[in-house]
Amino acid sequence: MSDVAAPPLPAVGDVEFAAKVLRAEPGALERMMRANNRRLFRAARGILRNDADAEDVVQEGYVSAYRALGDFKGESSLATWLTRIVINKSLERLRQRSRSGMPEDPAMHDEKPVPPAETPEALAMRRELRRVIEGSIDHLPDGCRAVFMLRAVEEMSVAETAACLDMTEAAVKTALFRARHLLRESIGREIGPTIDEFFSFDGARCDRLVEAVHRRLQVALEEAPPPG
Repeated sequence: MSDVAAPPLPAVGDVEFAAKVLRAEPGALERMMRANNRRLFRAARGILRNDADAEDVVQEGYVSAYRALGDFKGESSLATWLTRIVINKSLERLRQRSRSGMPEDPAMHDEKPVPPAETPEALAMRRELRRVIEGSIDHLPDGCRAVFMLRAVEEMSVAETAACLDMTEAAVKTALFRARHLLRESIGREIGPTIDEFFSFDGARCDRLVEAVHRRLQVALEEAPPPG
């Protein structure tokens, strides 16, 4: 699987598509995940600043979303609904960290496979640039960081970002302006053409997450009491 966004969901309403997932139509759950994995991972990482925690929270979010899918009424898009769930899970994880006194460990990041034609020197430069960019984003103020990940990296609209983060549109615009200003100061103009690459959601991780959610859901369904 290449590192590109999944194609859009089928040309049916989100409520109807959610019903397909609930009916366990072949491939529906997987298609829902592959269409949203990258956005949800980026949203979670923008809050948690840790790849492993972000991936785990996305898995938890999917399990919770599946259990609540029957309540999805389509007031917002399915993608926005899923993003809100993952953001809430991410904020809950942050609160757990705070209560437990566990230190954050944003340094652990999965490395991309090295393209065959890439020289060791080029790879070293890419790693260093990635480190600088990710480090600069990780040090943004909390509100600015989440907005930046959703608006500049995931390219969500102002309105959708505001809805996901429970902010006003004016606050989103202000936070994005501040984030860009702070990043320009720390890493200069390199941020523009390279930012999307460093927060990609590569095929191996996407596949791993889909498989993990299927396993979690299978356990949850087996442990659930029979209806009635």
